[in-house]
Amino acid sequence: MRSRSKLPELATAVVVVIALLVGGCAGEQPPEREPAQAEAPSAAVPLQSPTVEQGAPLKEPAQMVSRNGVLRVELVVERRKVEVGGRKLWALTYNGSYMPPTLRIRPGDKVDLSMKNSLNEFTNLHVHGLHVSPSGNSDNIFVHIHPGQTFHYAYRFPNTLRPGTYWYHSHAHSISAPQVAGGMSGVLIVDGLQEYMPAKLRHITEHVIGLKDFQVQGDAVKTQNLHISAPTNRTVNGQLNPTIHIRPGETQLWRLANISANVYYNVHLQGQRLRVIAHDGTPVDRIWTADSLLLAAGARFDVLVQGGPAGRTQLQTLPYNTGPAGNKFPQATLATLVSEGPSAQPAALPSAFAPVVDLSHSAIAARRTIVLSENKDGSKDYINGKQFDPNRVDIRSKLNTVEEWTVRNNSNEEHSFHVHVNKFQLMSINGRPHHGHGLQDTASVPAKGQLVVRIRFRNYTGKTVYHCHILNHEDAGMMAVLEIVK
Repeated sequence: MRSRSKLPELATAVVVVIALLVGGCAGEQPPEREPAQAEAPSAAVPLQSPTVEQGAPLKEPAQMVSRNGVLRVELVVERRKVEVGGRKLWALTYNGSYMPPTLRIRPGDKVDLSMKNSLNEFTNLHVHGLHVSPSGNSDNIFVHIHPGQTFHYAYRFPNTLRPGTYWYHSHAHSISAPQVAGGMSGVLIVDGLQEYMPAKLRHITEHVIGLKDFQVQGDAVKTQNLHISAPTNRTVNGQLNPTIHIRPGETQLWRLANISANVYYNVHLQGQRLRVIAHDGTPVDRIWTADSLLLAAGARFDVLVQGGPAGRTQLQTLPYNTGPAGNKFPQATLATLVSEGPSAQPAALPSAFAPVVDLSHSAIAARRTIVLSENKDGSKDYINGKQFDPNRVDIRSKLNTVEEWTVRNNSNEEHSFHVHVNKFQLMSINGRPHHGHGLQDTASVPAKGQLVVRIRFRNYTGKTVYHCHILNHEDAGMMAVLEIVK
């Protein structure tokens, strides 16, 4: 058990129901400002029970949508008292909300984004999963935006950008976990999935299902000394157990996004199978179904859901154990699905979906081994025996080549492996061939196990990173520098 990032499971014996305050979403009321102050004193942490009281209707985050190929965004980062899970708590916010605006673009768009840092520590921004330059004022995670500074990001996305669900969050090394756990994460959507759907499904209702969790310390969202196994409150768009409405037989598009700092979600909709049409922002070549979907830290799935008979059912996260030295995540209710109203004829869903992208037969320019490990007490994490150093280049890869990486996990807990700029094809897990029907940017490496992935380096050169997306582990050193060269 890792002492820095885990707690004993004594808390599972305690169950306290959190009462919901009906109505209102994060940031709806004018938030209070707080003078600079130290972390709130420790206090008893309210625990979320496996089933919490059914809440208000699901509220979609506000949207910022590109117009004529351009999206202009101003993000203000500050600590404010806002509504979180039906309570008023101090949190780290983008534009005054625990669940900040969803950024919505199309392939080929430009995004001009100004970020003002009103915190008392540095920060920056990462657009997770997007194929974009890692250099200059683009997706450059080596940037430090210091207190009081405003930084201007300029992203130029290719016409080949794949549609699906992405997210944005702080990537401030050594404090990324506190900042994301405090609230600094939001959803980013690349439109275009509907173009692969039958005509009758191109205008269906869609829901952002932004999965964020928060621990409580005093009257604030806890940000310091985070323990991954500590009791936590799992929210959808900042709400506890909101209600999602659907008509019997109706088809909806749900954008499932794990935008938490550390926890895993094992998502299950009682009585139904989830139909996957995109994974980590990549449309699948064949729609596949699952009883449950594991969303490791940072992962996303776009799924189709069809309304069942009139009644209520639960969207849950099922129990999940990441290994002997890892975490035992308990079952919890995420939302309540209410099927009611006039019935609709269930739409016939296709099996084939997007064009096939397959690196199985590509020429391999280099084969590499990436080893994830940690010290005995879990206070330090390593890639190939080294902790992160922004001034050291760990791998140099050539543009327009394909490499095969074996990612080996020498620890007794799973790690959520993530690569910036270019997605990868997951070829095998513990030697067993894997067919995911598309590319992805995040994959959970089994405890004492390994993955084989293939990556094609396209369009962009520059320095970027690969790391464990359990942000406690990233902050403790499990990150390395990748330089893509001509």
